[in-house]
Amino acid sequence: MEERKRILLLGGTGAIGTHTAPELLRRGFSVVVTSRSEHAPDGSGVEYRQGNAKDDAFLDALLAEEFDAIVDFMIYSTEAFSKRVDKLLSHTKHYVFLSSYRVYGDCGCAPITEESPRLLDSVDDPAYLKTDEYGLAKARQEDLLKASGYPNYTIVRPSIAYAGDRFQLGTMEANEFLVRALNGKTVVFPKEMLDRRAAMTWAGDVGRMIARLVLNEAAYGETYTAASAETKTWNNVLKIYQKILGFRVKYVPLSVYESIVGRPWQIRYDRMLHRIVDNTKILRATGMKQSELMPLYDGLRIELGRFAADPHYKPVDEAMQKRFDEACAQPPQPKEPPKPKEPPKQEPQKIKKPGVFARLNDYRRRHVLKKVVKQKLYRIAPLRKAVQGVKRLLKKH
Repeated sequence: MEERKRILLLGGTGAIGTHTAPELLRRGFSVVVTSRSEHAPDGSGVEYRQGNAKDDAFLDALLAEEFDAIVDFMIYSTEAFSKRVDKLLSHTKHYVFLSSYRVYGDCGCAPITEESPRLLDSVDDPAYLKTDEYGLAKARQEDLLKASGYPNYTIVRPSIAYAGDRFQLGTMEANEFLVRALNGKTVVFPKEMLDRRAAMTWAGDVGRMIARLVLNEAAYGETYTAASAETKTWNNVLKIYQKILGFRVKYVPLSVYESIVGRPWQIRYDRMLHRIVDNTKILRATGMKQSELMPLYDGLRIELGRFAADPHYKPVDEAMQKRFDEACAQPPQPKEPPKPKEPPKQEPQKIKKPGVFARLNDYRRRHVLKKVVKQKLYRIAPLRKAVQGVKRLLKKH
């Protein structure tokens, strides 16, 4: 009997990793997952190793065991990754690097493909480029892989993934907006972000995609955007959250939102950009279909239902929550008083020229009336003939 191939998931206890591990098990692999916290055996078949995968001694001990593939969910600085990229590539047959679709630049409303320009290559913002912000760091680490000389890597760029305790709204995480929504508090959202489009993908679908790429030689040296092609505006996403959870929203200017939450680079170079994904390449490589992927409303309804039944947040930033409360407590800005309505223009009244009868003096008027009564013109029908008779009398007088 052939020995099962071993797969190592570095930091694989997040939203995507917890779905990738069982998919790999179903595909016949043996799976080891690293975690900084202790995990008791759960009967799933996944083996957990407690430790920090960023620690060199811990990583060296793991790599000595020889794994057929490594799926790396860790978040590194570019400097830290540069010191271990060769080690990771040289100790396995296949190294799968989790990047992000935040590496992509501004594509307008055009669908993003794997060949779309990245922020690192297209942004002209010296202040931003000096940072190692998440989208830039992932792009630089991709470049280190491509320059390594090793052909046995695959780059995966997931879109926003949700599941478990990982939910996002704009740049806010579950411990920032869900903690308010589930406790009857108002959620704050920037008005300027409402019409921007985002791609949110159920983490279970991303996990299936990754599992089907592992040890797939056709994927070596390739880059894939792991995402659903379904796209929604942030206004649509917000309405879905509201429909499922039922909470109030206060819309604020982007500058106010940024002063509360921070993260200016993520706002400017990700959430304020349209993110529409063409996932043709990943579907072709994995044999999956768009129709098989979880629709956003259904996925959020299921995952939020589970989360609301047993909420478990990462540490809550109380100072940020206080800023949210202060923003919600501020009275709405007074609207400009309505301009007084101009009175409707009145057309000058037309002065009717008095009729012939009205122009007669009193003596002639009485005389004509006597004639009318005498000749009984008021009895003539139809009325038109009576009027004509009167006019004839008037002309004579």
